[in-house]
Amino acid sequence: KPCVQTFAADQFDEDSEEERKAKSSFFNWWYLAIVIAGTVASLVVIYIQDNVSWVIGYGVLAAVIAAGIILFLLGIKSYRKQGPLGSPFTAVAQVFAAAARKWRVKETHDWDVYYGDERSETHMEAQPNHKTLARTKQFRFLDKAMIIDSLDASSKTRNPWRLCSINQVEEVKLVLRLIPIWLSCLMFNVVQSQLHTYYTKQGSKMNRSMGPHFQLPPASLKVFVGITILITVPIYDRIFVPMARKLFGHPAGITVLQRIGVGLFLSILNVVAAALVEAKRVSVAKQHDLLDNPKAIIPIRVWWLLPQYLICGLSDTFAVVGLQELFYDQMPEGLRSLGAAAYISILGIGSFLSSAIISLVQAISSKSGDEWLGDNLNRAHLDYFYWVLAGLSALNLCVYLWTAKRFVYKKVEAQKPTGAKKAGTRAGEV
Repeated sequence: KPCVQTFAADQFDEDSEEERKAKSSFFNWWYLAIVIAGTVASLVVIYIQDNVSWVIGYGVLAAVIAAGIILFLLGIKSYRKQGPLGSPFTAVAQVFAAAARKWRVKETHDWDVYYGDERSETHMEAQPNHKTLARTKQFRFLDKAMIIDSLDASSKTRNPWRLCSINQVEEVKLVLRLIPIWLSCLMFNVVQSQLHTYYTKQGSKMNRSMGPHFQLPPASLKVFVGITILITVPIYDRIFVPMARKLFGHPAGITVLQRIGVGLFLSILNVVAAALVEAKRVSVAKQHDLLDNPKAIIPIRVWWLLPQYLICGLSDTFAVVGLQELFYDQMPEGLRSLGAAAYISILGIGSFLSSAIISLVQAISSKSGDEWLGDNLNRAHLDYFYWVLAGLSALNLCVYLWTAKRFVYKKVEAQKPTGAKKAGTRAGEV
């Protein structure tokens, strides 16, 4: 999935204003396509497997994959292809090694020469539209990796483990800037992971009858998350973005960090709605003297859960698509697939973190003799657990806002000649 997303986004020309706007829309439609596929699989393919034939169900999937391969092969000659650039991990390691070797070097020393955007002919041929990154003031300790000291000046050849280019150093800074954003978005998926666990468990204890002969499966409510995304993504792309462009003048309507922030805020509302509904469910159970009957279906309609499912889908529209775009656009060109993988890793690590929080809450609450997450959901305090998640999410949002405010977006300079160059500024003044 990271490679498909990166390869598809590479088809847009970043030097064209129109194609830059189209690339921003691409991430919306990319995620929409994934949601459509997942929704169809949940509603159609599973129905075929359960009620017609597993052979036909798997056959449908095989046919869809075959059609995808054929479409891919038909367009293979028209795709933009990025040439191999070598190992990006080696380039990152070289910057840290060079900066460590020169850790005693002071920028106030009389060295006014920095190593410029040096690229080999092979690199130029593979990546003719490679961009030169502008100098930034963050992570200044890495700037020492590009200072030409007396040893570098006396050497006839450049040692890449002692001296790195400005572009190389700035690419490492791009990666470092994204780490705090990555960390501050883990809590988002802790909340989203409740969709597959406690949200479903809530629904299993509520009235799910639809007519005299049909009971809605509690896990089926997840389809409303997909439906919300199917509705809101086109509205966002076709209505909200054009309006926001006129108001704020930004090509994407709002910045990608603002979009993620809205999604994080909505995830707080999501878990707050879940807490309020759970408190209502328990109060109804108490009214009907069902607190000690864990298998009882509480006489409250399952549709009370709809708000938290709808808000969950809406928060995905903002945060998930925003994270996809951020980790593609702000990564170095050679690390874009890794950036997409880093976004996906938020989902997995967020789920692990959710399990850790559940274990911690269970351990603390059981010591007091009042289990919040016991087997009897009517006697448990699942709503308390949701309020804990809301508090942690609110604290996490504050950390995110502090991080996002200090985030420096990628800046590109005009194409410059290759080779070493003088910075035009003494090192002590940089």
